[in-house]
Formats: sequence, C-alpha cells, structure tokens
Amino acid sequence: MKKRSPKDQRSGTNRRNTRRSRELAWLYEDDAVIALNKPSGFLAVPVDGSDAPSAWSLLSAELKPRRQRAFVVHRIDRFTSGILLLAKTVRDRDALVRQFLGHTPVRQYLAVIRGHLGAKEGTLVHYFRREGMFQKLTTEKDCQAARAELRYVVEQRLRAASLVRVTLVTGLQNQIRVQFSAIGHPVIGDRKYHPEEASERRIARVALHASHLQFTHPRSGQSVSVDCEPPPPDFQSLLRALSPPPHPRR
Repeated sequence: MKKRSPKDQRSGTNRRNTRRSRELAWLYEDDAVIALNKPSGFLAVPVDGSDAPSAWSLLSAELKPRRQRAFVVHRIDRFTSGILLLAKTVRDRDALVRQFLGHTPVRQYLAVIRGHLGAKEGTLVHYFRREGMFQKLTTEKDCQAARAELRYVVEQRLRAASLVRVTLVTGLQNQIRVQFSAIGHPVIGDRKYHPEEASERRIARVALHASHLQFTHPRSGQSVSVDCEPPPPDFQSLLRALSPPPHPRR
C-alpha cells in the first residue's frame, strides 16, 4: 500500500490516488480496494436486459488499460448516492465480503425523512421477509425473518421533515427505507415503498446518501475510513427547500 500523509491516514482518503472520471469520483484507492462516489441513478452492477450504466462496468473499463479488475464487495440502491466499495482481486473481495456479512464495517447514511421524531436519537429493530424485490415487515417468530437494526441521530429539524444520520447495525436491502416507513416517517422521494412520494418535486429520487464507511483493510489489517460529504447538489437543494426561515432579529 502506498504511503499516506498523517492527514490522509486519519481520513482514510489516499489523496495521491483520488481521481475523477467523467461519471465517477474515486474517493480512495490502493493496491487492494477502490471506494467510489456512486451518483444517484447509476446501478451498482449491471442488470440483465438493461443497458443502464453501472458503477462496476465504468470502473472495469477504466481499470482495463492498467490490467486490473474490479470485484463487487457490497451494493447500494440505484437511486441512493454515495460510497460504494470494490476490490481489485478475488481474495481481497472475499475478505471484505466476510466483514459485511458479519456487519463489522461502520456504514452511515444521511436521510431526509417526513415529520419529526419523538427522540433526538434512538435504535430501530424490525424483522423483514423478502418477497420478490420488496422487504415485507414480519415478526421474530417468522422462520424466514431477518433481523434489521439501525441507530439514528437527528442532525437537523426541518419544516415537516428531519435530516437524520443513520448507522446500520445490520445491512439488509432497503433497510433504512423500510424501517423509517414502519414508524410513520418515510424517506422523502421513496416511491418504491410509498407511491405517493411520486408527487415530490423537490428531489427526483430517494433522499438517501451513503456518507461514511469504515472497514478493515484486507491486507494490512488497518482501519480505513472513507467519507463522502457534503451530499450531492440535489440532496442539498432539498435541505435548503425544507429549512425553516431564519428567526428575525429583535
């Protein structure tokens, strides 16, 4: 692994290797891993029968002249923006996947949800059953149930909405969207689980951004921390639109 300055070691960002293609910003890169800032609307990986662009295919094309490959470690939803981690070898990928299956990486998201929560911070626990492309709420007694847990902190109280920072304890598909929906505070723009969100005009996708990832490097065993803030312009525009007016000076 190439040397990093003390500031880079704290942030986990390899500044000498940070780069940007036309579509993707590279947040971190070394001999084993690459962390990308995936834009909303990009698939993480290609889907059969679709010609929509994917982060994996674009990255693979960029690595090909260097005789390197990209292997998917985890996925984030197509309309979620933020950090996506990939490995350069099968061995590194397998080591990282084991971490994600064990829920040991620290994964944080920013989300804008409808309404105001009763507590500034808390923990949500639910049980899901996967049915097709959807997660359905079920109970612990369901033999096919998967436990979903997250922690949240309210970062900003908005007009009829809240900006929350979410830390995943588990990492199920659509987990944040389903859990906040279950307590009556859907993520703004989440058309999949709340069709009425199709009428939202201030953002054209789910207001969810993968902002922080911390994992153990598959070769060195050292902790690597990657951040992706501030969120993209459409997310920031939504926050501005929902921000309460400033208090008049007396």
